Amino acid sequence: MTAALIDGDAVAAEVRDEVRTAVEKLAAKGVTPTLATVLMGTDPASETYVSLKQDDCEAVGIEARDVRIDGDAPADELYETVTDLNDDPSVHGVLVQQPLPDQVNDDGIVRAIDPRKDVDGFHPENLGLLMRGNARYVPCTPLGVQRLLVEADVETEGADVVVVGRSTIVGKPLANRLLARDDSGNATVTVCHSRTEDLTAKLRAADVVVAAVGVPELVDGSMIREGATVVDVGINRVERDGESMLVGDVDFESAREAAGAITPVPGGVGPMTRAMLLVNTVRAAGLVEGADVELATLD
Repeated sequence: MTAALIDGDAVAAEVRDEVRTAVEKLAAKGVTPTLATVLMGTDPASETYVSLKQDDCEAVGIEARDVRIDGDAPADELYETVTDLNDDPSVHGVLVQQPLPDQVNDDGIVRAIDPRKDVDGFHPENLGLLMRGNARYVPCTPLGVQRLLVEADVETEGADVVVVGRSTIVGKPLANRLLARDDSGNATVTVCHSRTEDLTAKLRAADVVVAAVGVPELVDGSMIREGATVVDVGINRVERDGESMLVGDVDFESAREAAGAITPVPGGVGPMTRAMLLVNTVRAAGLVEGADVELATLD
């Protein structure tokens, strides 16, 4: 068989339409959702990501504020910037682009962001609420993966799901969401990692495989059960035949011959991560302003 493609670009476009409608309703109440992106340094990839996020905001009516800090500046300057944004009532979401320069503690900056404005969903308070089952914000990539599974009509209730990767950004929060007692959860979840023995056996038993480990093409078609759903979170730049190209954590060509449905790289999870940042920003605006927000996403 050849797997059906799960089109992240198309689903992300639907999410942006939903966000645009929510922004218009908030505007009618005098609220303009505002996201401040903070970039410290001149890392080319980070500059590209920030630019794309700014463009996404403008496309749906969210005000985007672009805050830049010299990469050689002391860490205190970044902390002071975050404090100012926390205290600014017109700013609803704060995102500090990572990676950060060596003089800055990544975890310290995450903790410095007001949890109500932490639209990445990485603050310990927000991760704790997620674990308890009453999330304020779900980290963008896990939320995007769940939306893709829903749109692809993948039944998670009672399904065996294997998540490859245990990061606090994707693996752990996604596993938690898929375990939740709701229509987009109720799965039996196994989390695999670099110390997992016989990864192939675990993957071959899975109805759904989510690869989020950051190793190029780690998972190939021989590791996928026929008809399984494969979601590839990885985005890795590799050199092939003298050219630079993007590949996922899944060997797409071999996996698509075994899977029933699969996300491509690019055009799969990536667009969904950006779209869900817009969702969280609108939710933050509603929370900070005390305004009801109607948004067709996974709560």
